[in-house]
Amino acid sequence: MIKFMILFGPPEDADSFENVYQDFLALIERMPNIMRRQVVHVTGSPQGAPKVHRILEIYFESTDAQTEALMSPVGQEAGKELRRLPEDSYQLLLADVYEEEGGNTPQPEADEEAEAAVGEADAEDETVSDAVSSSSAE
Repeated sequence: MIKFMILFGPPEDADSFENVYQDFLALIERMPNIMRRQVVHVTGSPQGAPKVHRILEIYFESTDAQTEALMSPVGQEAGKELRRLPEDSYQLLLADVYEEEGGNTPQPEADEEAEAAVGEADAEDETVSDAVSSSSAE
C-alpha cells in the first residue's frame, strides 16, 4: 500500500487556508483509485508550538494507482488548487505502508549473536513452563 501525505504548516490567515483547503479536499475526494483518506488536525506538541497544522493522508493500492490518480484530470486540478497556498506552507511526502503486511516494519537482518540470544531465551522459557506444569500437577 502507498500513502501520499500532505503536511500543512500553521497558516498565516486561517480563513484563507480553510477556503483553499476545503476546495482542495473536495477535488481529492473525486480522484480515482483512492482506498482511504484520513485527515489529522494537529492540536499541540510536547515540544512547543507545532510546525504542522494539518496532515492529509491518501492511501492507494500501488504506485501505479497513485500515479494514475494524481495524473487524472481531477488530480491535476487538485494540484492547481494546492498551489494557491504559499509554496513553503506545505510538504508532499510519499511512503510505503507496512502495517497492512502484518504490522512489522522491515528490519535489517539480525546478527548471529542476537539470534543465539533469542534461542537461549526461548529455551529458558520452555524450562520454566515445564517446571510450572510439573509443580501444578503435584
